[in-house]
Amino acid sequence: MTGIAVQATRTRVRVALIDEHRLLVEGLAARLSSGRARIEVVAALTDWPELLALPEQVDVVVVEVGLDDDVPFEAKMRQLVDHGVPAVALGRTPDPAAITAALSAGALAYVAKSDSADELVAAVHAAASGRSHRSPTVQAALDAWANRADPNLGRQELLALQLYAQGRSVHEVAVHMTTTDQTAKSYIKRGRRKYRLAGVDLGTKVLLRRHAIREGWIAPE
Repeated sequence: MTGIAVQATRTRVRVALIDEHRLLVEGLAARLSSGRARIEVVAALTDWPELLALPEQVDVVVVEVGLDDDVPFEAKMRQLVDHGVPAVALGRTPDPAAITAALSAGALAYVAKSDSADELVAAVHAAASGRSHRSPTVQAALDAWANRADPNLGRQELLALQLYAQGRSVHEVAVHMTTTDQTAKSYIKRGRRKYRLAGVDLGTKVLLRRHAIREGWIAPE
């Protein structure tokens, strides 16, 4: 796969689409290939290695954030940067954690699957020009997160949550904080309760991890 800058004389942006669902990727390819979109879909793929083996030159890659393979999204973005190809991240929902992680990893734009095809077209053209793009849905999710209520955690509650979000067990959190397992568990429970009162649900490890990515406690994978 070879990436080159989109020249001003080009009228169509060459795009590769990657999503694990064949019906979705083929439907997107048909929609983006319409003349009005000024996009040429050179590949509609369900597998990341297929993209790397693509002989065609590509201007933009649209890739699903949650592609079910063994290659972390961050690694995919590094590979695209190495090839000089900008990326648009395609996510299942406008979740602030997923958005933040994708943009931090190097994607120029994030489009939720609940957005319209027109938003994806706009994101593709923005990325082809080296510009970032956030749909109104995505921007609203980020704004809501930025304006959330402060949970007013104590220092120990915050530290316990941060350690637990890193994947440590309650016992490992306790050892790090030089306290008992019961006390560490209490810090975590109180921290979660304060976040819940502030309107943020951290009731599962998945939700806690997403929050940790949003907050920058841990790096996106």
